Amino acid sequence: MNYSLFIARKIYNGGDKTRKVSKPAIRIATIGVAIGLAVMIATVSVVLGFKHSVRNKVIGFGSHITVADFNTLESSEQYPIQVSDSVLSALRRIPGVKHAERFAYTQGILKTDNDFLGITLKGVGPEFDSTFIHQNMVSGYIPTFSDSKTQQKLLISKTIADKLGLKTGERVFAYFVNGQGVRTRRFTICGIYETNLRQYDSQICFTDLYSANRLNGWERDQYGGAELLVRDFSQLDATALNVLQAVKNKVDKYGATYSAETVIEQNPQIFSWLDLMDLNVWIILALMVSVAGVTMISGLLIIILERTQMIGILKALGSRNRQIRHVFLWFATFIIGRGLLWGNLIGIGLCLLQQQTGLVSLDPQTYYVSTVPVELNIPLIIALNLSTLFICIFVLIAPSYLISHIHPAKSMHYE
Repeated sequence: MNYSLFIARKIYNGGDKTRKVSKPAIRIATIGVAIGLAVMIATVSVVLGFKHSVRNKVIGFGSHITVADFNTLESSEQYPIQVSDSVLSALRRIPGVKHAERFAYTQGILKTDNDFLGITLKGVGPEFDSTFIHQNMVSGYIPTFSDSKTQQKLLISKTIADKLGLKTGERVFAYFVNGQGVRTRRFTICGIYETNLRQYDSQICFTDLYSANRLNGWERDQYGGAELLVRDFSQLDATALNVLQAVKNKVDKYGATYSAETVIEQNPQIFSWLDLMDLNVWIILALMVSVAGVTMISGLLIIILERTQMIGILKALGSRNRQIRHVFLWFATFIIGRGLLWGNLIGIGLCLLQQQTGLVSLDPQTYYVSTVPVELNIPLIIALNLSTLFICIFVLIAPSYLISHIHPAKSMHYE
């Protein structure tokens, strides 16, 4: 067995109860490491949860990649492109693409007896992935959307419902103004959703693709474009490049030019804001590791000074400075290990408690979520543990050289 490790284990497990000074120092060092790791785990989990919650909401209203007319992506105007079944099938076969669906937008006004409100009507077809909306439903149901007939069903947000005083099952008039004049439709409210993403909740309503297409006056195979979901968000740029290469410079029979854009390019402010959170995480991690490192340094110095006589005896018996330094570094490793254990229990425990109970709530109008979102990432937690362990041991190397200044004769004469 390693000599230094053997001595360190004997000291750590023996627990000399006469050491009145080092015991509190060990406790403080352990608590410092535990609190530091717990805060790091909680911080990383909350930031990851928040970033992914907001990101998924933005993607839920659209997609990872949008294929549309080049002019549509470059301006606020909407120009249709041909998205036939063969085009949709070709998009689905692009490497990295998991799902593809058609869409069409049109602007309109919802009017009740007492009020009116401008809205954006999004038409979706039978291939519409309703998972996101289903997770955020408040009341009612999601109808089966069609691209060949209309059911005059409308899915609205709770924000719109509250402003207009609408409930599921009620009927509402909608007015649409375009180059063909004013068109009127009477929709039945089939469902109400709430995502707390204000800029979308305040205007987006869902209906069938056929209605949106007819209101825009487009041909049967013309749509606003296609929305694509990717298999792996970390490979978004690579998949987007594949999509762009597949559609670049392609022109449909109506003269529209295909192009593609990612959700990050469409919402640069939101994703830039989310990226800024990474800086806050790094600052917190640096502060917590510094706290753990300082407490360990002070603890190690106290332990070395209190074990001066033992160090003198070991030197008198022939132990080298390096071996004795390793004894105390191993001793510190045991302390750090106990701190990491408690830090994991506290940090992961708090995160699980928040996940299960939603104990800490937020203002959804400000933070887009009603409770603090938490996402436990096991590989990242393991990386935090290893990083904390190695950094704490590294900063203890310099203080451990204090041992070389302890003279055996003087130290053994102590007491």
